[in-house]
Amino acid sequence: MQSTPESPDIRVVFVEDEEDVRLASTQTLELAGFAVDGFATVEQARGLIVPGAPIVVLCDVKLPGMSGIDWQRRISAIDPTLPVILVTGHGDIAMAVSAMRDGTYDFIEKPFPSELLVSVVQRATDKRALTLQVEALREELENRHGIQAVLIGRSSQMEEVRRAVLTLAPTTADVVIYGETGTGKDLVARCLHDHSERRSGRFVPLNCGGLPEALAESELFGHEVGAFTGAVKGRMGKFEYANNGTLFLDEIESMPIAIQVKLLRALQERSIERIGTNVAVRVDCRVIAASKDDLRMLSDKRLFRSDLYYRIGVAFIVLPPLRERREDIPLLFEHFVLLAAQRYERSAPLLTSRQFAELMAYDWPGNIRELRNVADRLVLGVLAGHSSMTGSPQRMPLALPAQVEQFERAVIIDALQRHHGEISVSAAALQVPKQTLYDKLRRLRIDVDAFR
Repeated sequence: MQSTPESPDIRVVFVEDEEDVRLASTQTLELAGFAVDGFATVEQARGLIVPGAPIVVLCDVKLPGMSGIDWQRRISAIDPTLPVILVTGHGDIAMAVSAMRDGTYDFIEKPFPSELLVSVVQRATDKRALTLQVEALREELENRHGIQAVLIGRSSQMEEVRRAVLTLAPTTADVVIYGETGTGKDLVARCLHDHSERRSGRFVPLNCGGLPEALAESELFGHEVGAFTGAVKGRMGKFEYANNGTLFLDEIESMPIAIQVKLLRALQERSIERIGTNVAVRVDCRVIAASKDDLRMLSDKRLFRSDLYYRIGVAFIVLPPLRERREDIPLLFEHFVLLAAQRYERSAPLLTSRQFAELMAYDWPGNIRELRNVADRLVLGVLAGHSSMTGSPQRMPLALPAQVEQFERAVIIDALQRHHGEISVSAAALQVPKQTLYDKLRRLRIDVDAFR
């Protein structure tokens, strides 16, 4: 998403009829790391202008044949997002203002210092790279369907999550979903329901963390009239309401111990009794639980009933935090930007290179929920005047080499985890020689024994 001289994906189409100026400027740009195609006339270069071309245009105003001003207007008609930088030796301010209004990206007056030329072209290539990647992301999002359109991500971790959902969804097995706050446990639970044979039944969520102990039993199992003070009418509990569907118990680790006993009985017998009656009601529902803490460790510490853990812990899905799948951030962020633009009836803005670098460097303690909030703020335009998109101005975005190293570390660790620290197998999966992998392990200070 970010164009740099080290990543020459965006070429510079340079049109200048004065050969010495063209050669000198081309050399300046190539020494700065840019790929440049030089031409003497617009007619020689116009065939390169197509929608979505990975180029920026640097063009003199006064040219034989078509002028730079006229070409800029034609370029805007073909691709209004393609940056055009016009160069003039005449100092015509009125013409510069008019050209900027017509969509010219920038204007340089001859003679110009090489530093200015490189700076303007760098900003233009950054903008073009961002634009093209956003367009590619939007096209990818539009072409996604089924579970990929809901559980979004290219990372191997998300591929594994989608596989697990599609494997478990058709079964009757109860499932526990693990993940930090904001990782999308409710979304995975909903996918399990939507891809199951119970999809025509209700999906009934219940947040155990926000459930007062005095009301927990009534919420789960219901009550009859007069069962307790204030029970002026009968009420169906969540368990019964989810009959023939799915009951989703979010933050189950927060469920009061006394209620865990009754939940265990309901799971074992698949029947419940409303408060105030001894009549058992048969219930056929699938139970999906979600927790941000390890239920096995909690049960070992007697903070969660071990018998309930073993009853509900049939199958597990683990959601990775966003910081461990940074390659998914651009796609997710663009998805949330498009949703926010539709919701608030605003245009979907582009990130700057600095903003993108900050997104990739940030640790996202609030995970996907926090990322979505930042996308909303960007669309609403409330980021203006703030030094940080994430509210963490003290942390500077990582430079490109640091971002590359961070991504490389994540990919290697993922391979080692999947292959249990076997160097030969991991190297083959990464398609690198074993010695190369050993060198990277030393440089990145990755301990292989931790994965065996």
